[in-house]
Amino acid sequence: MLLISALLVINSVLAQQVDQNPALQAEIKKLDLAHAMAIYKGDALALDSLMDDDVTVNHPINQIVKEKKELLDLIKQGVIRYTSFERSPEAFLFFNDMVVVMGNEIVVPAQGAPNAEKRIQRRYTNIWIKKMPVGG
Repeated sequence: MLLISALLVINSVLAQQVDQNPALQAEIKKLDLAHAMAIYKGDALALDSLMDDDVTVNHPINQIVKEKKELLDLIKQGVIRYTSFERSPEAFLFFNDMVVVMGNEIVVPAQGAPNAEKRIQRRYTNIWIKKMPVGG
């Protein structure tokens, strides 16, 4: 019961932070949707600029990809390719220099990709971290 109470207090504080910083929420939402659009378009250049070199992602065929180069190669090779990609961010959790975005995606992988032409509804979680440039 104590844990549930603590979680409710934390969620309440986070919700207050969202209300207090709508500009930051709008900026993160824009980045999150740009990320989805870059995946949909197979735009490796845009993804390269949106993701840190130390990115780790869940690959659509249940593999964890720990290198940005590997992920970008999968996109360039058409392994990760969609005919439809719809992302709806639902929750923004703010922590110092980090924002966790949770939401819903509906995707249709393209022919030749895993689960080709199947409509897949899935949950997603992205973590956005503000990093200072080296020496900055």
